[in-house]
Amino acid sequence: MKLGDKLRSLRSVEGQLRGFDRPMTQVEVAKAMKRELGRSLSQAYLSQIEGGLRPHITHTTRELLARFFRVYPGFLVDDPEGYSADLQSDLRALDAKVDSWLFAGAEQFSSDPELRDALLELARHEDSRRLLLLLGEIVRTPGLPDRLGEVLRPETLQRDTDDQRQQSPEMGARS
Repeated sequence: MKLGDKLRSLRSVEGQLRGFDRPMTQVEVAKAMKRELGRSLSQAYLSQIEGGLRPHITHTTRELLARFFRVYPGFLVDDPEGYSADLQSDLRALDAKVDSWLFAGAEQFSSDPELRDALLELARHEDSRRLLLLLGEIVRTPGLPDRLGEVLRPETLQRDTDDQRQQSPEMGARS
């Protein structure tokens, strides 16, 4: 896949993630970059990249696009001759889907900074799938989530417990 095709695909995915139900336009990408990252590329430059007129981009441009679209900078190059995405293992493709799901989830919870940041940390981890499987095992082990919470983030656990008691008076009466 060529760099321009990848950029068009990323605009499409980003539009869906942002709830547009359509690809983001080049102008929308440029404005969102400026607003969210403080730096941007022009619509004309994005058009040149997508049109193949700029098959090679600078390291700075690659880093900016990677930060905005939340992809590895190495993704933003032309694939070598003979490369096929079908050569990826099913597990590797699944990892990419998990990461995309976590990034989308983080965006959905932007009003809850702690949850958003936790989802972003999971998505950025080298093996986010394994972390989610580990989390599942932690939850299945009786008492382990509470014990870990007491050790790792006691102030958060206490605040969450207090919040739950306020929302559910009968729970507070049982404690």
